Amino acid sequence: MSFPLSLSRIFYPVTTLGPGRRIGIWFQGCSIRCPGCISADTWSQKESDVTVEEVLSSLDPLLADADGVTISGGEPFEQFAALGMLLIGIRQKLSPGKDILVYSGYTINELGGRMQEIQGLIDALISGPYVADALQTRPLMGSDNQELHLLTTLGRTNFKQFLRDRLAADDKFDLLMDDDGTAWMAGIPKPGDFEKLRSALAERGVTFQTTEDRHSRS
Repeated sequence: MSFPLSLSRIFYPVTTLGPGRRIGIWFQGCSIRCPGCISADTWSQKESDVTVEEVLSSLDPLLADADGVTISGGEPFEQFAALGMLLIGIRQKLSPGKDILVYSGYTINELGGRMQEIQGLIDALISGPYVADALQTRPLMGSDNQELHLLTTLGRTNFKQFLRDRLAADDKFDLLMDDDGTAWMAGIPKPGDFEKLRSALAERGVTFQTTEDRHSRS
């Protein structure tokens, strides 16, 4: 059976969303739409353009080298059937010791019984909406209201290092580029980071627009 999936993008390697060099998978479509979201381009809904089977096939050349997989969006749990099948397929292909991290804008209570349905497939979950005016003192999380859940033994082993205060070494981005020249940043920016980057580039005569810029006017 083929499972449709609305996909934004896949990138490798991503080094800012979990330990090691990871495959990043971004789902397309999010009804939560947190103000200030770094991935506002993934909000809009679109027709499913790939299948889970096609995504899994595209991961095959990457999985041997990757240390883990991070799934974000968009909101993965709003495509729950596809997410479940994708998790099953990735878990079957991953070597021992390699983990799966999932981001969700829903709280763990809101996810409820869905977490039971995929028990054992996600090693670590970061849950809760991004709150732009909240403190941001912990790694991997955009705001301190979010929670890191260590759901498996592997998750506790690989992610317990992130149960600490945010360090200067955490303040970094991955710069990724599509074939058409579109640049993407992966990571967890601090408030004001994009403004600093914009000013630094402007001094060199370079201008840029973020997805947040476009969606804040819509």
